[in-house]
Amino acid sequence: MIPICDIRGRVIAFGGRILEERKDAPKYINSPENIVYTKGRHLFGLNIAKKEDTKKLIIVEGYMDVISLHQRGVKNVVGALGTALTEGQGWLLRKHAEQIILGFDSDGAGQAAVLRSMEILQNMGCDMRVLQMEGAKDPDEYIIKYGTAGFNKLVENAISLIEYKVKVLKKNLNLDNTIDRIKFLTEIAKLISQVDNTIEKEIYIEKISKEYQISKEAIYAEVNKIAYNNSKGSQILTKQKPVAKRDTLKKVSNISKEVIKRENTIISLLLGKKGKEVYQIINQIIKPEDIVYELNKKIITVLYEQYEKGNYNVNSLIDIFDEELQGQITAIMAEDFGIEDETKAIEDITTIYKRERLNSRKLDILNLLEQSKDEEKRKLEQELSDIIIKLAKLNTSIKNAFRKES
Repeated sequence: MIPICDIRGRVIAFGGRILEERKDAPKYINSPENIVYTKGRHLFGLNIAKKEDTKKLIIVEGYMDVISLHQRGVKNVVGALGTALTEGQGWLLRKHAEQIILGFDSDGAGQAAVLRSMEILQNMGCDMRVLQMEGAKDPDEYIIKYGTAGFNKLVENAISLIEYKVKVLKKNLNLDNTIDRIKFLTEIAKLISQVDNTIEKEIYIEKISKEYQISKEAIYAEVNKIAYNNSKGSQILTKQKPVAKRDTLKKVSNISKEVIKRENTIISLLLGKKGKEVYQIINQIIKPEDIVYELNKKIITVLYEQYEKGNYNVNSLIDIFDEELQGQITAIMAEDFGIEDETKAIEDITTIYKRERLNSRKLDILNLLEQSKDEEKRKLEQELSDIIIKLAKLNTSIKNAFRKES
């Protein structure tokens, strides 16, 4: 009998493991679900794993996997109490770890559970990886055969959702066959097209190209074809038109409603009753040059200048602006942004700008990596890894920000 504890360490149920396996008997039997215990809302061993000084949590299927790994010194491990990860368990993982590593069994049921679990965790903005166990059917068997050092190396080499899906796809295809190779290229292009971040797309294309010996040009061509079809041609430049420079495009392109609403919200908060407190928080993260809409940039620049001088009198500030800017301020103050919690609104806004800054630095690092030598390259790669983890942690907050349409 194995006690199942909640996150506070209180015993809420028991799990039974059969000692002598029989065809007509189940391998495990849990306590029946009740008000106190619902297996989809708990993770076996989380009360112990959360105490570890680690940013990673490894999730496995059964009690014995957790116990075996803990006995051998790997304690940042929890059990799913079954192969079907639930959203409730996903939020528990998200709360207690920056990176989640799936270590389900290598059989059919376990691998199917990996795909289901990754979809759940992806929707929560988690940085997730998958263990690739070769030579063992589960983590328990792997650590017994290869030891703690071997298992830790396995964890370090865990792969991403895209990489895992590509490997699953390859298993069912013969890449020496022309038709299968074309199908493989088409499918991986679909997977890469689902990645929103351009830099991550480039990283995946580079890695897949090298690993499967497919030219980057061919992958880019397929990905661009999908992008073209999805765009309905609205963002495609014809051959007769010259390609505009990035700065020019930024000036003439339409600004999204989401960006306008975000900037309007900042001005509304700055001109509100707690304008002084708002300024003291956001000016550390959001600068006037970060503002895209020209009218809003002018307003925020003046507000920052005046607040820096200690002038927080909104009524006198309004007179500083010209008629056009006063009209913009009036429109903003008349708008209902649905803010119930100012602290949460500020947190959501600053989170978005933090992400944009991290993405900008990530692009800089990728450019520097091509010219760097070994020692500097290692430092840049570590910084890039840290940035990717930070971005994953920010995703959930970003998804909750500015969901309402103007």
